[in-house]
Amino acid sequence: MAGMDITVELHATDILKDLDRQGFSLIPSLLDRRSAQRLAELYGDPAVSYRARIDMARYNFGSGEYKYFAYPLPAPIQDLRERFYPCLAQVANVLGERVGATTRWPATLTEFLSRCHEQGQSRPTPLLLRYGPGDYNCLHQDLYGELYFPLQVIVQLSEPGVDFEGGELLLVQQRPRLQSRAMVVPLQQGQAAIIPVRDLPRQGKRGYHRAPMRHGVSTITAGQRTTLGILFHDAA
Repeated sequence: MAGMDITVELHATDILKDLDRQGFSLIPSLLDRRSAQRLAELYGDPAVSYRARIDMARYNFGSGEYKYFAYPLPAPIQDLRERFYPCLAQVANVLGERVGATTRWPATLTEFLSRCHEQGQSRPTPLLLRYGPGDYNCLHQDLYGELYFPLQVIVQLSEPGVDFEGGELLLVQQRPRLQSRAMVVPLQQGQAAIIPVRDLPRQGKRGYHRAPMRHGVSTITAGQRTTLGILFHDAA
């Protein structure tokens, strides 16, 4: 996987503004087309080690399948995980301060993973997800253990309207004493979305409160959709 063209410029202030405004933040030019395709091709590459393959229908998660990478992660996946974490740790610390959280996220991924492993969470969570016609992903939260990092990254590896139809990334935010708010994240090939894992602090009349968030994928009507999920906590 040498020679991957991965470009990313992250700014904590901009990400915070996006999360406050719309519940997610888009990174518009993370991967070029070829790099996105090469990552998608890892799904069927016999040289890549995976720790688990999940048939979503078997567990009533939806329809489709996904695979969790094993350690050591492929170099581009490890690179993306390490590049995103420091900036998102800054964002996560600000979000935590708003709701009075005492947890402070360390500056490096290595430090954070050490905490995970101390709590018995040592299985890697980055994954590739693949959907075909009729497949979908139910609304859910990716927690995997007592210790979880509050933000995650979803990277679109297939091209909407060309490789597949349908299959929009969905977010649903619960609001106290109000109906839930649904959002469609307009991801194009090579773009990434930063989304909450469990909840997002929202400003109310009495200050900030935690608004639970779930995400999923609408039904794929044609073609094949492949995405990369980058979580920063390991699983129990």
